[in-house]
Amino acid sequence: GEKAQAEGVITVSEIRYRPRRTLIVILADDSGELVLRFLNFYPNQTKTLGVGTRLRVFGEVREGYYGREMVHPKYTVTRPGDELPSSYTPIYPTVAGLTQRRIREAIAKLLSTRTIEEILPDALTARFELPTLHESLRVIHAPPPEADLVALLERTHPAWRRLQFEELLAHQLLMRMFRAARERMTAVALPAQSGLGQRLIAALPFALTPAQKRAHEEIAADLARRQPMHRLLQGDVGSGKTIVAALACAQAIEAGFQAAVAAPTELLAEQHFRKLFGWFQPLGIEVALLSSGLTKRERERVLRGAADGSLKLIVGTHALFQGAVAFKNLALAIVDEQHRFGVRQRLALREKGEHPHQLMMSATPIPRTLAMSYYADLDVSTIDELPPGRTPVTTRLVADARRDEVCERVRAACRAGAQAYWVCPLIEESEALELKTALQTFETLTAAFPDLRVGLVHGRLRSEEKADVMKRFAAAEIDVLVATTVIEVGVDVPNASLMIIEHAERMGLSQLHQLRGRVGRGAEKSSCILLYQAPLSELAKARLKVVYESHDGFEIARQDLVLRGPGEISGARQSGVPAFRIADVMQAGDLLERAQETAAILVRDQPAIAQRQIERWLPDVEAFLNA
Repeated sequence: GEKAQAEGVITVSEIRYRPRRTLIVILADDSGELVLRFLNFYPNQTKTLGVGTRLRVFGEVREGYYGREMVHPKYTVTRPGDELPSSYTPIYPTVAGLTQRRIREAIAKLLSTRTIEEILPDALTARFELPTLHESLRVIHAPPPEADLVALLERTHPAWRRLQFEELLAHQLLMRMFRAARERMTAVALPAQSGLGQRLIAALPFALTPAQKRAHEEIAADLARRQPMHRLLQGDVGSGKTIVAALACAQAIEAGFQAAVAAPTELLAEQHFRKLFGWFQPLGIEVALLSSGLTKRERERVLRGAADGSLKLIVGTHALFQGAVAFKNLALAIVDEQHRFGVRQRLALREKGEHPHQLMMSATPIPRTLAMSYYADLDVSTIDELPPGRTPVTTRLVADARRDEVCERVRAACRAGAQAYWVCPLIEESEALELKTALQTFETLTAAFPDLRVGLVHGRLRSEEKADVMKRFAAAEIDVLVATTVIEVGVDVPNASLMIIEHAERMGLSQLHQLRGRVGRGAEKSSCILLYQAPLSELAKARLKVVYESHDGFEIARQDLVLRGPGEISGARQSGVPAFRIADVMQAGDLLERAQETAAILVRDQPAIAQRQIERWLPDVEAFLNA
């Protein structure tokens, strides 16, 4: 039942025909015999495996008809006196035309003829009890017989930890480079005055939570400095990030400057516009919306107001980044759901003013390890509590086979005066992904609910059509809203207390949590039903179990990171940081803290070493920075 290596001389080599054509080879030495069985073989193999040949074999040993045997073992012809290999044999990924043997020979030659230069000081690596870089590479590529193979395969061996530390350190140094470059810039200082912000707070129908107050104070202190703010405001779904952003806008406006708020979708931009309009218009501050749905005359009016400074607060989608949009004195740029914007788009917004302060917002909480690695150049404010009055959402997992029961529940809830979302992942039919689509579901539910008003919203509708549907839903003129994940963020309809999510097993955990956050915003008890297609894979079961058991966005984000990896969560791929090739930030938390500590020392005391470390591990960083 275990894999083993053996060596001996072939004493029998013959083809037998019962029960099927098989090449039987008996290998012997002074300790006994081992049968080798080959069910598929070629004529040249029978010649190679002739009687008298010395053979070294490797394979799984089992009890067979002829005694202990190996079926189709790997084998090598040897000569008397040949030494056993001094290391394990590495297996590399190959491509057409490049064999294992050529890769092994090339790497072995490099390791034997060159010594990898140590960039880091010996005292530093000795302090962390890490092997040299050259020794680490030698152990990884040619592990000695006594090496801990499990640790090597799981990448917990000291040799792997040395490489992980090197890569983490290079990323931390890069983050410090970003931060240092930003701190050398000069921004306009926006003093924290009491007038407009206090009037805004006094007019609110609710009181700020302690977490909102803390985040507001941190942002206000940043805005008052001469260095451009680069802060991430994160908080769970419904935690109240928008009012904190509004207070930052008030600080910029009161100082005589402009503020801009960018959202990834027109639906979310419209939502922000309505909230900000409701808060600022009574205070005498005009709020403008810039989107593709404006008439030519209205668009020209907004562009003129932005350029001459008469409009102090402008909300928009990516349209804000277009070259035609010019600001007179933009001092604050706020980007909501920042991971949905590419790096170039965020830089383009920054270039709309003289290094304006930047506030990024995210309702997908970023686990500590990810924040320490991909977002280490940012200051982070966290709203870690929900406003009072938010009702907990009951989550249920329901197999698609029970769809009729779900429909009955939706009908009963709507007849009682509630409203429901029915979310589908795709707009149109896809043969590759046999998913229920929004269009198909809309037709099905319209037929199934003749006594209910069913609406449809998706990303391909024109902006005015989407706005009209959402306005009717908010006004309770639609009972059931069939939607794509366009409603994932920002949509706020307190009367909607039921959420149905189709094919929940195919969505990310944070996305499911975001969608679930669209209900539970009123006084009524709310529910979220996750419809899944059976059978579920083990991974799908584990992911749905997380959402079912937890309402903590930070814990869900952490689990998402564990299950899916950092490249898929929180926009790590768009965060402006090269991806990790070796290090796993979830497994290497201790190394990440050491890398942070070391980066600070190197930047302060040995900047030349810091620069060489970045160049070794991130050779294309200059091209990235220039982009």
